[in-house]
Amino acid sequence: RVTLSSTECYIVHEIYNGENAQDQFEYELEQALEAQYKYIVIEPTRIGDETARWITVGNCLHKTAVLAGTTCLFTPLALPVDYSHYISLPAGVLSVACCTLYGISWQFDPCCKYQVEYDAYKLSRLPLHTLTSSTPVVLVRKDDLHRKRLHNTIALAALVYCVKKIYELYAV
Repeated sequence: RVTLSSTECYIVHEIYNGENAQDQFEYELEQALEAQYKYIVIEPTRIGDETARWITVGNCLHKTAVLAGTTCLFTPLALPVDYSHYISLPAGVLSVACCTLYGISWQFDPCCKYQVEYDAYKLSRLPLHTLTSSTPVVLVRKDDLHRKRLHNTIALAALVYCVKKIYELYAV
């Protein structure tokens, strides 16, 4: 077992002290996210589930922006010119919409720097034996610079394509 330093792992313990316990859990999580711990273990079920869902929605927006943008850009190469815009334009709009929503709602949230860890080997390195909860949510900090650049670049290219195609369709 590898020992982690105290700067690598933070545990939000499920200890109820009074009626504001949930607020305390949220505050602890927020502080841990801001402190940029490598691993954050969330013991309280409700806040752990909410955080995991929030990360899942952000991942879905990212993947949708990339896949829809790629569809927008490659559909004109695969389909006849007269029909490709029926798929590429909606896909491009979807890509730009998902990228914009991600940029507004997730980009500056410290939670977007984390992913939920499911790998049993990596989880075995963490001090989970000290927890009272049997189903904690474990977050791991990941560098998201490249994925943000990817979906922003693809969405921007899709936007440029859509504007150009709409101009061609309606300017004639």
